[in-house]
Amino acid sequence: MTRQIVVVGAGYTGLAAAKLATRWTDARVTLINAADRFVERVRLHQLAAGQRLRDLPLTELLKGTGVELVVDRVTGIDAEARTLRLANSAREVGYDHLIYAVGSVADLTSVPGAAEHAFSLADNDDALRLKRRLADSEVVAVVGGGLTGIEAAAELAEANPALKVRLVDRGELGAGLSERGKKHLRRTFARLGVELRENAGVSEVRPDGLVLADGAHVAADTVVWTVGFRVPDLAERAGFAVDGNGRMIVDEEFRSISHPEVTAIGDAAAGRMRTGQELRMACATGMPSSQHAVRALADRLSGRQPRPLRFRYLNQCISLGRKDALVQFVHRDDTPREAILTGRKAALYKEAIVRGTIIFERHPAVPTSL
Repeated sequence: MTRQIVVVGAGYTGLAAAKLATRWTDARVTLINAADRFVERVRLHQLAAGQRLRDLPLTELLKGTGVELVVDRVTGIDAEARTLRLANSAREVGYDHLIYAVGSVADLTSVPGAAEHAFSLADNDDALRLKRRLADSEVVAVVGGGLTGIEAAAELAEANPALKVRLVDRGELGAGLSERGKKHLRRTFARLGVELRENAGVSEVRPDGLVLADGAHVAADTVVWTVGFRVPDLAERAGFAVDGNGRMIVDEEFRSISHPEVTAIGDAAAGRMRTGQELRMACATGMPSSQHAVRALADRLSGRQPRPLRFRYLNQCISLGRKDALVQFVHRDDTPREAILTGRKAALYKEAIVRGTIIFERHPAVPTSL
């Protein structure tokens, strides 16, 4: 009997995994996704700033692969019966092997008022809502000084010179970067006119802006929330082993430690290096790990011993508008080197990386490196 592999989620990891599974195994492969389009999540700050993104229908990206696409939302997993429940269909989808690639969503639950008054950049609809809101905005406060917040603040400021942009961060701007990297961020934000509020925790989001932990008010008619992401609770509700954030706990082959017939990749998987360091949520993690995970699954199905996980990082690429960027080179464990690349060359480098993600989705068997 032909095995059935079902992939849930068609983001950067899920789409690639489905295509690799049809190439490297003899199983029937079904890909389930809530939308019929691939979302370039790493470009959503550009969409919010008013730029047009390319249209990427999943049917076009899957053409000729043999992958069955089901456009629907998975509402539940029966781990014992190995079936999936769908939102818009009475039928259940059975699997022999499940690849869990559901990604992550913005966490708007940690601070009062965020869900009601803040905008996020977690998906295409969120970015379009923010774009419409910005058309009537004069002051925007971006909460969060991680990579998403930095890119959003710079993009919005460059694309809308009349817009006042404020970045509010609970810590130091660019805390994970080298000293040279931090200095470049500050110079860039000064050039773009982005106002910084560091070491400022947010206690409430209101229609007129932010209330900080010390009681101060940061005025803004639009708030962009980039602090933290959370994963869907499908795995936890199904009884799979998850960590404190709901991410599925996996071994070196990215198999669930409680249900080895399930492979988890991308943001919803709590993968680790051999040193024990947890892999961060990023395309730079998801794309090569999806290759490793599907190769390991294919090896198991063919009776071969999978190769050990070898994983390293090379850099972090941060866009700072369309004409500038910061490429922070890192050690294999993702800690920063002093070496950086900035300016126009860095912007071209970053653009090449982003375009490369789509090349990867079209040809996911091409070797990747970090």
